[in-house]
Amino acid sequence: MRSQRRTVPPPSESLSRLQVAVVIAYVVVAAWYLAWRPTTFNPRAPVFSWVIYAAELFGFAISLLNIFMLWRLSVREAPTPRPDLLVDVFITTYNEPVDMVRRTLLAAQRMNYPHATWLLDDGNRPEMGALARSLGVQYLARTENRHAKAGNLNNALKHARGEFVAVFDADHAPARDFLVRTLGYFNDEAVAFVSTPQDFYNLDSFQHRAREGSQLVWNEQSLFFRVIQRGKDVHNAAFFCGTCGILRRRALDDIGGFAVETVTEDLDTSIRIHRRGWQSVYHAESLAFGVAPADIVPFIKQRMRWGQGAMQVLRRHGFIVFARGLSLAQKLSYLASTITYLDGWQKLVFYLAPVIVLVTGVMPIAEMSWEFLLRFLPFYVLTFWVFEETGRGYGRAIEVERYNMARYAAFMWATLGLFRRRLRFRVTAKERTRNAQVTTRRFMLPQTLVFLLNAVAVPAGLLLFALRQTNLPTGALVANVFWAAVNASLASVVIGFTKRIAAFHRREYRFPIPLPAMLDVPGRHPQAGILDDVSADGFKYYGLFPDDITVGDTVRGEIVLPSGRVRFRALVRALFGSEKDGDTRSLGCEFDWEKTGDRDELLAFLYGSDLQWKLNRFAEKTRTPLDRMLRWLRKGQPEQKEVRSRWASALIRSRAGKGDTGVGVISVARSADEPRTLIAFRRIGVKEALDVLVTTRAGTQSVNGTATLFDAMVASGTPLYLYRFEAVNEPSSKSQGGT
Repeated sequence: MRSQRRTVPPPSESLSRLQVAVVIAYVVVAAWYLAWRPTTFNPRAPVFSWVIYAAELFGFAISLLNIFMLWRLSVREAPTPRPDLLVDVFITTYNEPVDMVRRTLLAAQRMNYPHATWLLDDGNRPEMGALARSLGVQYLARTENRHAKAGNLNNALKHARGEFVAVFDADHAPARDFLVRTLGYFNDEAVAFVSTPQDFYNLDSFQHRAREGSQLVWNEQSLFFRVIQRGKDVHNAAFFCGTCGILRRRALDDIGGFAVETVTEDLDTSIRIHRRGWQSVYHAESLAFGVAPADIVPFIKQRMRWGQGAMQVLRRHGFIVFARGLSLAQKLSYLASTITYLDGWQKLVFYLAPVIVLVTGVMPIAEMSWEFLLRFLPFYVLTFWVFEETGRGYGRAIEVERYNMARYAAFMWATLGLFRRRLRFRVTAKERTRNAQVTTRRFMLPQTLVFLLNAVAVPAGLLLFALRQTNLPTGALVANVFWAAVNASLASVVIGFTKRIAAFHRREYRFPIPLPAMLDVPGRHPQAGILDDVSADGFKYYGLFPDDITVGDTVRGEIVLPSGRVRFRALVRALFGSEKDGDTRSLGCEFDWEKTGDRDELLAFLYGSDLQWKLNRFAEKTRTPLDRMLRWLRKGQPEQKEVRSRWASALIRSRAGKGDTGVGVISVARSADEPRTLIAFRRIGVKEALDVLVTTRAGTQSVNGTATLFDAMVASGTPLYLYRFEAVNEPSSKSQGGT
């Protein structure tokens, strides 16, 4: 066993003084309320009283663990790696589509640091072997799937010889600088692994919440990867999450390879490594993007496996608190991550409690008094307030409660893993469920039951009260009717959202990324336009095109990427008209690629980066209650809600006679004073006078102005530059209409 050596904690940021004050107020009020609560028990219903009280105590315990973990969050800067490290990159697959695996392999191959890429095929599929050979990557297949993913990885360790092993699931395409940004941490010989966030590109998944036209895109795992893992990192307790991480081979050898005894090999492996005295690092930058569960079916199955694995880990590691080799802080951090799955039972108690009260007239308290409300309401409000403050704007209480409703039954079932020794590892489906609308009904039975019970309990309770068939006091009646209504509305929202997701049929996610394009027109110059809503399968085209184009026609042209131009051929599948005059304004097209290399260039550009987030200014973080309160007290101006930009093709020319600066895209102004964003693939001089030819369906306009750089980003290893464009003249029309 390695000796436990004390290391300096990483730099961190703490809760603000006001947030600390809220936390202290919560702890004091909670202790005041919970210590008094047993005196309120209903002597005629002792079991009911104790069950409700136990649920409250569990919630308080979880809150205390979260406060401990989230008091400080690590703030790390990636060190520069040594240039001579030997690195193996493992891509694990079982039944994922070839196209998905292909784009992950392409992204892995293009990572900047020298490495060997391995495709580990637990499905033993001939098409995977052919794919590996065509791309020139190492290929390993197993004839049996013993120990599932962990066994697959351990099998690869027998063949690979690198000092470090990066692991990616088949859907997670890494950014080019993944290795460069993570390997430097291993300059410290005590570091066993570096974990990074699991991020996702399909923002229309079941676990994403985004309002139409809003820049706020929240993810059910936002709190964990943006906040909780950083809090764990302060205590050397951040864990490897199965993908998007890199491990030291010597540390894996020290524990006998990846843990195979549980269905969550990542959590189990992390605990074993920490118990041996190794250090871990959480690098909070998103460096790989994968596929989130598209609908409720894979979402529930995945959460159930995580919960079952957590229960197995609890049992195998002495319920964490008795795990030798872990510090107290590590024990508390791991305990919080494992017992959280017990909250399915807590939620069930709260979902059924008002039903029992309204139907039977039996309460879990002796009476609904003013003293009870005086103690309960501050405790209740502060519980949610502390959650939002410690979540730093990523813990959106209402959204979290909706997902609690969606997964409570899965968590309940998962806790039975505490008593089951053998569990089967199930791969999370990366595609939409077949017959999703039919299958969804079965998976929504727990939520439907909560809705029906609470919805029926309200009129039933009111009727019994009116007929004087219950001794329920008026105040208790009102409180429980409100409680049941909240439960029913939560269930209703989850059911409605689930049905909308299940009814969505698009096979591939479309990226809201504008790309300049040139459409070939026989006998004429190429027509400029914009590709948006882009995937490897298709796109939406805006701009100039022949007036006589129709569904079924074939179009050809070039997509202008930062790395160069890519030829494409596509079939017109739909014509989208204007609401005002019915004229065709855009084309819905399906790619019909002539060259695989051209398709690969587009894939490399789209996947493995956060480009869609930056271009559209999407954000996961919102203001906490304290932020909103302080803003109001300072009488700040209300925040302007940004509307998603519409884009047009832009040919950028220097007016100083320097020739073309290049092709880019520019936002379409909705008013004369609206600022415009110009995206260029080359740098533009400071205050350089520009002539920008803007092409829309209405024609081409010349706009003079200057551009001020406000952001830069990298996609597929090539820079893009974002400028604030200031026009200095009214646009003049050069040509009108289509051809």
